[in-house]
Amino acid sequence: MLDLTTVVDTVELEQILTLQQQNLVQNIDEIEMQTQGFVTMIHNIDVLQRMHDLAPSVIAKDNGRVVGYALVMLRECRELFPPLEPMFKNFDNLEYRDRPLNDYRFYVMGQVCIDKQYRRTGLFDQLYKKHKEIYENRFDFIMTEVSTRNQRSLRAHERVGFEILNTYSDELDEWAVILWNWK
Repeated sequence: MLDLTTVVDTVELEQILTLQQQNLVQNIDEIEMQTQGFVTMIHNIDVLQRMHDLAPSVIAKDNGRVVGYALVMLRECRELFPPLEPMFKNFDNLEYRDRPLNDYRFYVMGQVCIDKQYRRTGLFDQLYKKHKEIYENRFDFIMTEVSTRNQRSLRAHERVGFEILNTYSDELDEWAVILWNWK
């Protein structure tokens, strides 16, 4: 039976890293990338621990094993991820509903990943619903960016309720900046 909860220990963080490695863009073939989606950012145990000390991420466990995760990345984590500086700089210059983005209370979805055996079960949506349940009283919305090549992920985010706010390119890829308004 699946248990949706937040990270509480290092074993769960290590299981997140294992699942991440299995789904990194450089570790899967082109067909899997197009049909199953992929993750791009590589984390390490120290960074994950610092993120979770600020705000625990949501995980799905089956018989004690992490089979899905959705990482909370507060804006205070910005300095932990130098490769994401273009994303944060872009956020600094964006507006939402005629107000600067930084006037709102929001956090960034650091990464979402589902074990291959648990895809197409609604787990993606459940992870996001759990995020909303836990964090909607502290934040106005959640944001992230998704590679425009990752159409599966974009469609899944739109299904949950995300809207595209902006697109931009950097040296790595073209990105869709997306937002799920909780207010």
